[in-house]
Amino acid sequence: MNLYLVLLVSYAAVLMGLGLWIGRHVRSTGDFFVAGRRLGPGLLFSTMLAANIGAGSTVNAAALGYADGLSAWWWIGSAGLGSIVLAWWVGPKIRRVAAEHDQKTVGDFLEHRYGSSVRAAVATLLWGGALALLAAQFIGGAAILSVVAGIDRWVGCVIAGVVVTVYFTAGGLLTAAWINMVQLVVLLGGFGLVVPLALSGVGGWDSVVAATRDYEGYWNPWQGGGSGWFYLVMLGPAFIVSPGLLQKIYGARDDRAVRVGVMATGVVLLLFAVVPPLLGMMLRSVMPDLSSPVLALPTLFVEVLPPVVGAVGLAALFSAEVSSADAILFMLATSLSQDLYRRFARPHATDADVLRAARVAAIAGGVLATALAVVADTIVSALSFFYTVMTVSLFVPVIAGLYTRRLQTPEALTSIAAGVLVGVVVQVATGGVGVGGFTPAMLGLGAAGLAAGVVTVARSQQTRDLRD
Repeated sequence: MNLYLVLLVSYAAVLMGLGLWIGRHVRSTGDFFVAGRRLGPGLLFSTMLAANIGAGSTVNAAALGYADGLSAWWWIGSAGLGSIVLAWWVGPKIRRVAAEHDQKTVGDFLEHRYGSSVRAAVATLLWGGALALLAAQFIGGAAILSVVAGIDRWVGCVIAGVVVTVYFTAGGLLTAAWINMVQLVVLLGGFGLVVPLALSGVGGWDSVVAATRDYEGYWNPWQGGGSGWFYLVMLGPAFIVSPGLLQKIYGARDDRAVRVGVMATGVVLLLFAVVPPLLGMMLRSVMPDLSSPVLALPTLFVEVLPPVVGAVGLAALFSAEVSSADAILFMLATSLSQDLYRRFARPHATDADVLRAARVAAIAGGVLATALAVVADTIVSALSFFYTVMTVSLFVPVIAGLYTRRLQTPEALTSIAAGVLVGVVVQVATGGVGVGGFTPAMLGLGAAGLAAGVVTVARSQQTRDLRD
C-alpha cells in the first residue's frame, strides 16, 4: 500500500469516525434537517463552500482547463456569482420565511406558497436529478483512487459512497457542518500548497504559456473549446435555488449569518475558480496526450509533485469530493423523508419516525448513486443533466414565490412541466450541446418563464371576463 493510499484511507476513517461521534447528539429532525437553526456565519460559510467545491469544481474544472483553457474559469465562477445573488437577495428572505413557518425543506416552502401538488412534483423530479449529481461526486472520488492505487473505477465509487453515506447518515446537517470545517481546512490548505509547487514542477509560468499558446482559444477568458461565459446561464441559477444550499441557509441563526457566510462563500469561489483550470493547463504543458482529461488533476498530484505534497493535494481533492457529496445526500434524504414520506405516505408520523426515514433515505440515496456512478460515462454528463433539471424546475417557482403573489399553483406547475420538457428533450436530442448556441438549461429556463407568463395572462383575462 503506497503513501497516497495510506493517507486517503486514514483520512476517510477519521471523517467517518467524527461523523459517528457527532451523530450521537442528533435526536430530532430539527438537528438533522436544519442543525437546530443555530449556524453562525463561520459554520454556514464552511458548509456552503464545502458543498460548492466538489467533483465539478476540482476534477471536472481541471479537466475543462486541460482541454479548453482559461475559459474553464466560468465553471466555478458562475457558482461564485450565483452565491453572491443568494447572499443578498434570495437567502435572507427565504430564511425568514422558513423560520417563521418552521419549514425544513424547499418542499415545505413550495407547498406553503403553491400547494402540495407543486411540492410533490419538484420532490419527485429532484430525486432523479440529485442522484445523477451525487454519482458525479463519486466518479470524481473514484478517479482519485484509480490514479493513486490503480484500482478499478467501480471499487473507487463504492469506497467514496461508503465514506459519505456513513458520516452523513449519522447526523445530517449538524454532522456535515462540523465535518465540512475540517474538510475545508484540508481542501484550501492543500490547494494553497500545491499551486506554487506544481507551477515550479512544470518549469514555471513561461513554460506553461509557451507550450500551450498555439492552442486555439486556450487563453481566451470568455470562450475556448467547449467552455465559456455561457456556463453563467447554465450553472448560475442552480446555485441560487439549489435545495441543498437553500436548506443549509434554513439552518442559519439570522439574516446576518446568511449575508456574511454566503457572501464570503461567493468571494472565495470567484478566487478559487481559476485554480483547478490552471492546474489542468499546467499538466497539459508537460503531458499533452493524457488518455482522459478527467485524470488531469490526480495525475498532476502523483506525477509532477513531490510525494508528500502530492499526498496532501490528493487529501484536499478527496475532501472536495466528499464534502460536496454530503450536501447532495442531504437534499435527497430530507426531500424523501419530509416532502414525500411525512407529507403523503404517513402524515401523522412522529418526529422519530421522520428522522428514521431520513437516515434510511440517505442510505438508499448513497447506494443508488453509487450504482449510477459505476455505469455513468463522465462527470460532465451527470452534472449537466442535474443542473438542467434543477434550474428549469425550481428557478421560476422559488424566485417568483418570494417576490410576487401573482404566480399561483397553475402557473408554477405549468412552468415546471414546460421547463423540464424542453430542457430534457434538448439535452437528450443534442447530447447536451444545445441549439443555436443556446444550452438545454437556457432553453428550458426560457420555456419555464414563458409558460408561467402565458398562464398568468390567461388567468387574468379569465378573471376579467368573469367580472364582466
